[in-house]
Amino acid sequence: MTPREPAERWEAERLHPAAAFAAYSKGRETPDPEDDTRTCFGRDADRIVHSKAFRRLMDKTQVFLMPEGDHYRTRLSHALEVSRIGRTMARALRYNEDLTEAVALGHDLGHTPFGHAGERALNEIVPGGFSHNEQSLRVVTRLEKGGRGLNLCHETRDGILCHTGGIPAATLEGQLIQIADRVAYLSHDMDDAMRGGLLQMEDVPADLRRELGGTPREWINTLVTDVVEQSSEKGIAALSRTRREAMAALRRFMFERVYHNPVAKAEESKVRDLMSRLFEHYLKNLDALPEETLRIAAQDGRERAVCDYIAGMTDHYFEQQCIKAFIPRGWGK
Repeated sequence: MTPREPAERWEAERLHPAAAFAAYSKGRETPDPEDDTRTCFGRDADRIVHSKAFRRLMDKTQVFLMPEGDHYRTRLSHALEVSRIGRTMARALRYNEDLTEAVALGHDLGHTPFGHAGERALNEIVPGGFSHNEQSLRVVTRLEKGGRGLNLCHETRDGILCHTGGIPAATLEGQLIQIADRVAYLSHDMDDAMRGGLLQMEDVPADLRRELGGTPREWINTLVTDVVEQSSEKGIAALSRTRREAMAALRRFMFERVYHNPVAKAEESKVRDLMSRLFEHYLKNLDALPEETLRIAAQDGRERAVCDYIAGMTDHYFEQQCIKAFIPRGWGK
């Protein structure tokens, strides 16, 4: 008996009947022999963590563009916070922790440099538009491993695609990440906003502080506890109506006071201009792209390949490529 088989038997005996069971996964796009040690969902989480796209998240903006300080969130720290929040809820509800973790770690792999400013810019520039959840799915199915993708399970891919909440994920674990993602970014973005001097906790409406708590940490605890209380033994992943409405009101407040704050967003107009210029530069100079991106251009078209290349950049690499493309270099000794 391999170590994986007792783990699958444990899932069958202990998980909620509505949870996703690794032994009954819908499988991978390309059949792959099972691992002796890990369940298929645990294997997915490992494949994501060891991917190049995951490592690049450490130098991608969460909210504040290239902030001066060591403690502001990045896409990588965001993914880890979502993973911990998701796993806490999954453990309490007896849902599949490995699948929850895999979806959390992979949900933002397709995010652009400079956060949602970069996403909005590419959405305006790229024919057919751009959304980071669809790009995250493309990263794990098409772009990683030299064009082979990570060959993840169906349930993991579905959770990554559906994490933005437009269409509910097919699994409860994927639905938990829809909630965990929002809980994480509202709380840690407020923490970063306070660190940057944009807001104080007293600026948050008093009724929201009474409902959710007086610190971002309390917001997380309040909302996680509410999900567990509402969902336990019911086979759902949901907030109570009161807490759901409070979180929606908090989100509106954050958009008004943080995400659209003119101080925090003063540099974002430059992102749109530079992305547009760099996109056109690469369309006219395909030879400036790496070989694997040229293969994508031959198969999927040059616009798609250029979009993939720019979306995959870190903030600093984007800066370097703009300097290389647009800033004159000196000559001579």
